[in-house]
Amino acid sequence: MRIYTRSGDKGQTSLIYGQRVAKNDIRVEAYGTCDEANSTIGLALSHLKGESWNDKEAFLLTFQKVQTILFHVGAELATPQGKEVLWKLKKEHIDQLERQIDEWDQSLEPLKNFILPSGHQASACFHLARTVVRRAERIAVALENELDNPLVVSYLNRLSDFLFVAARYVNRQLGGEETVLDPEV
Repeated sequence: MRIYTRSGDKGQTSLIYGQRVAKNDIRVEAYGTCDEANSTIGLALSHLKGESWNDKEAFLLTFQKVQTILFHVGAELATPQGKEVLWKLKKEHIDQLERQIDEWDQSLEPLKNFILPSGHQASACFHLARTVVRRAERIAVALENELDNPLVVSYLNRLSDFLFVAARYVNRQLGGEETVLDPEV
């Protein structure tokens, strides 16, 4: 497969099924933001390369699944309304996120204050990924009337919660310190 096609040199790109749209089309913005979030998750994971803790392999496997599902969410966003989605997000994908959030959250100190993105580099990157997912969610909400699958917005919403807890969990596992928001500053 050739990397460059030159077909986008005039500001147009193709959605799934070949429909041409402007590169600033809301659908392109939505799936492009999912791609950005996925890349940011990859950056966070790269900071874990030399680290170890008891369930690190399970943690990485969980994120491999999440990144794959996020890729498919982008594909749903790139599919024009009324066209068949080749891979469809299901409620069970949201349920999996919720189960993992609950599991990790049990090992964390309850929050009493807001925290700032901080601590281990991987944790800070998971916080960054969370904010990118929130942006993807906001863009997807703008598409809501054109989405054949309402679970897309729900998944993105839950994914940002998942990334928040993952950031805290990594800090806990690797001794990263959470910075509590000082309301007096």
